[in-house]
Amino acid sequence: MKRLVAALAAVMCLGAAPTPAPVALDALLAEAPAPKLSDYRLFRDAGGRAPNGLTPYGLNTPLFTDYAEKHRFLYLPPGAKAAYRADGVLDFPVGATLVKTFAYPADLRRPDQKVRYLETRLLIHKREGWAALTYVWNEDQTEAVLKRAGARIDVSFVDAHGQARRIDYAVPNQNQCKECHQLDKTLSPIGPKARNLNGTYAYAGGAENQLAHWSRLGLLAGAPKPDKALRTARWDDPAEPLEARARAYLDVNCAHCHNPRGVASNSGLFLNLEETRAAALGVGKGPVAAGRGSGGLKVGIEPGHPEQSILAYRMASDEPGVMMPELGRTITHEEGLALVRAYIAGMKPQ
Repeated sequence: MKRLVAALAAVMCLGAAPTPAPVALDALLAEAPAPKLSDYRLFRDAGGRAPNGLTPYGLNTPLFTDYAEKHRFLYLPPGAKAAYRADGVLDFPVGATLVKTFAYPADLRRPDQKVRYLETRLLIHKREGWAALTYVWNEDQTEAVLKRAGARIDVSFVDAHGQARRIDYAVPNQNQCKECHQLDKTLSPIGPKARNLNGTYAYAGGAENQLAHWSRLGLLAGAPKPDKALRTARWDDPAEPLEARARAYLDVNCAHCHNPRGVASNSGLFLNLEETRAAALGVGKGPVAAGRGSGGLKVGIEPGHPEQSILAYRMASDEPGVMMPELGRTITHEEGLALVRAYIAGMKPQ
C-alpha cells in the first residue's frame, strides 16, 4: 500500500507544472539595466504574455499613443505595499515596478486577435529614485531588448472604423522618457494616481474596483472606500459629464508637462484636474511666445469657439513643432480632439 501511495505521488509530481522562479528583484534594483526584458522574470513566458505574479491594472482615462493597446501591470516586492495619496501618484515602495506593453492588434475591432507587441516600458523605483527603461520586441515576439536610443517601427492596422492605417511608430529615447515623466525635475510616474485607478477592472476572478482590490490583497495601505475617494472620469463614457471627461483627457495627456511643477510650468497653462482658475486653464489666455505654434490665434481657449482656440489647433496638428502633445504621438487622436472641441464649444463666453 505504501509503495502504491509513493508511486502515485511520484506520478503527480511528474505531471505538475514547475513553479516559476520569482521576479528578479536584484536585477530590477541593480545599477545597470538588464539587456533583455526576460532577465527580470516579470513574465513566465518568452513572449511576455503570462505575467509572473504581477497585478494587472487599467486607468479610467489613459494617455493616447497612436491608438496603441496598452497592457499594464504592477510588481511589488514581497510584503511591500503602496500608500494611498489623494493627490498625485500613489506612494510606491522601493522595488515597485510599473510595466506597460504597447501593442497593436491587426484589427482594433478584434483586440485579442493577431496582436503584435512593439515595446515594453518599465518604471522601476530604485533606492535613488525612479528609472525609466524601454525594451523593444523582436519580429518573432520571443524577446525584448533594451533600447536606450529609441526606435522607429513601421506599423499597419485597421482602426475602430474599419479604416486601414499605417504609422511610423516612435519608441522614445531615454531623454524623452525623462522629459514627459519629470515632476520638480525628478522622474515620476504619470498614470497610477488613486483617482485614475478608482474604477472597475475585469480581473480573472471577477470585476472589482481597483482601489478595493488592491486594499483587499494587501497591496495598498490607507485607501478610503472607493465612493469616498476622488475619481477621474472616463473620457470615452458619454454617460459622464462633458466637462469632466474633457478635463480628464487634458489632465492625462497634457498635464504631466502643463502643471505648476512640470517642464512647461513657464507657459502658465496648467491643465491638471486640480486647477480651477479659468486663465490658467487657457480661457482667454494669450500664448507666452507667439509663433507658428499658435496658428495665428490669440488665446488658448476662446469659449464657444474651438476653431479660434490654440489648444484645439495644436491638438489637431501632426506637424512637429506645432502639435501637442509634442511627444508620444505621430497622428491626431480624432476622438480626443472631438471631445475637447465639444467642451470648448459648450463654454459660455466670459
